[in-house]
Amino acid sequence: MLDIVKHWVNRYFSQEEVVLLSILLLVALLVLATLGQVLAPVLAALIIAFLLQGMVQRLVSWKMPHWLAVTIACLVLVGTTVALLLVVLPLIWRQLVRLFAELPNMVEQGQNLLLLLPERFPRLISAAQIQEIFDTLGSELGTVGQTLLTFSLTNLPILAALLIYAVVVPILVFFFLKDTDKLISWCTSFLPHHRPMLRQIWYEMNDQIANYVRGKVIEIAIVAVVSYAVFLMLGVNYALLLAVAVGLSVLIPYIGAAVVTIPVAAIGLFQWGWSSEFLYLMLAYGFIQLLDGNVLVPLLFSEAVNLHPVAIIMAVLVFGGIWGFWGVFFAIPLATLLKAIMNAWPTSEHQAEWQARDAIEQGMASPLDTD
Repeated sequence: MLDIVKHWVNRYFSQEEVVLLSILLLVALLVLATLGQVLAPVLAALIIAFLLQGMVQRLVSWKMPHWLAVTIACLVLVGTTVALLLVVLPLIWRQLVRLFAELPNMVEQGQNLLLLLPERFPRLISAAQIQEIFDTLGSELGTVGQTLLTFSLTNLPILAALLIYAVVVPILVFFFLKDTDKLISWCTSFLPHHRPMLRQIWYEMNDQIANYVRGKVIEIAIVAVVSYAVFLMLGVNYALLLAVAVGLSVLIPYIGAAVVTIPVAAIGLFQWGWSSEFLYLMLAYGFIQLLDGNVLVPLLFSEAVNLHPVAIIMAVLVFGGIWGFWGVFFAIPLATLLKAIMNAWPTSEHQAEWQARDAIEQGMASPLDTD
């Protein structure tokens, strides 16, 4: 038994770089698990910096000074944030409050519709069971609605945290964009000079994560705007609220679209009943999802992530359960990172291949080559 364990360790952990990567991954997991909430502004700033890096590079390619390109990108960020806070969020909030105020009437209408089921299927369900279900649902909705409507001074700590984010995050984004090379050089100065595996992982993940962040934000914006326009044309109640929900649903592949179908169908059903307007709404919503999956995603993510749908769903569930919203947002890049590490993980049989590849890549410019 000891010989088997020794052979396995020698095969997969015989190189210094493998041990270093294992330590780095373990430290990163411990830091995120223990200091995740404290470092949340830093992580948010890193994500936004990835998002704005493409704009900065495009402006620099137009012969604009780097500091001016960074300044313009940060001004765009601040302007977009102010517009969201002063225009979009108040509208969403008013629609959300109105929705929760009307939920009891919606529940009552749904109850009246479902009470017809015992008459048609008396052996499957009874009126008492339906009444019990709706009593429980009504009490839960009443609690949520009361909490929403009584949002007041008791929530000042949350508002203070949002104000801190509004000040700290833009400053961090500015310096992340301005001093990218310096920060990367400082971080890589602690790594050994001979690091072919880390270089391969860096090459594979750097552009992919940046493209994923930018593509996902653009996808959310396009889907939300198109959904809002379609819902407005159809005269759907709570059009903005539903459009935001449909836009955010693309964060969770496969599952998000199925979950958001429920509120879209419910609001349409309670507004129009079983009518042609309800049918048009569901057809339009299905068409939006069809265009997103078959047109928009291939255009934005030309380098498709080679992951099986089961792996994507498991990544969403696991990372979302660990890190919440950010875990869901980065589920696919994190799964791709794990796959890249598994593909790049050297064994004793691959040592000669690594040495030859490292010799070829010595002349290539990379942030990880900076000491």
